[in-house]
Amino acid sequence: MDTDKLIAGLTEHADAVRRLPSPWVRTASWFAMAVPYVVAIVMIMTPRDDLAVKFTDFRFLVEQVAALCTAIGAAVAAFQSIVPGYSRRLLLLPLVPLSVWLASVGEGCVEALLRGGALQTFTSDFLCIPAIALVGALPAVAMTLMLRKGAPLWPYTSAALGGLAAAGLGNFGLRFFHGQDASLMVLVWQVGTVFMLTILCGQAGRLFLDWRPAIARARRNLAAH
Repeated sequence: MDTDKLIAGLTEHADAVRRLPSPWVRTASWFAMAVPYVVAIVMIMTPRDDLAVKFTDFRFLVEQVAALCTAIGAAVAAFQSIVPGYSRRLLLLPLVPLSVWLASVGEGCVEALLRGGALQTFTSDFLCIPAIALVGALPAVAMTLMLRKGAPLWPYTSAALGGLAAAGLGNFGLRFFHGQDASLMVLVWQVGTVFMLTILCGQAGRLFLDWRPAIARARRNLAAH
């Protein structure tokens, strides 16, 4: 197929489009939609009894702020990944708060292991998986719909970043009603679930952010004219 004819055909029959807002503005919109849902889930599940005490726990605050910043950074990176021409360096934006999050949890694990007994108290906590998925469900759906409005040239990367944003926000909400704070448990069951959901979302990127059907339709329309 002649490239010049393809471009001419696409521009001739293309619908009018509006330029997307900046990734930061879209992140603010996504966050504004997601937060009321997260708050509602926390209230339905009932906030933990020791929440007031946890607000005086420095490590808890660091981990929560880092998880929240990871979600926001991943959302910004996801939204910029669907806009051709933006700096690819922004894709690394969530790595800074993610590193702080992992360092804080990791430090707690080391301290617990040095004190002894951390492995003996380690138990299964499968509740974290559906709980984080529940809290992050609506943010994930909103993220998917918003990403589909751009140009997902790297669908796996965009979906993984979107998944990290939703799962990170899900973990942030989880900590307000789930009382498990042992660092090793947090690392394995909570952070581990965030990474698992991020990978699953990335693998599903081609399913939800696929340009091939749109390209096929454009070629059919061009052939028809």
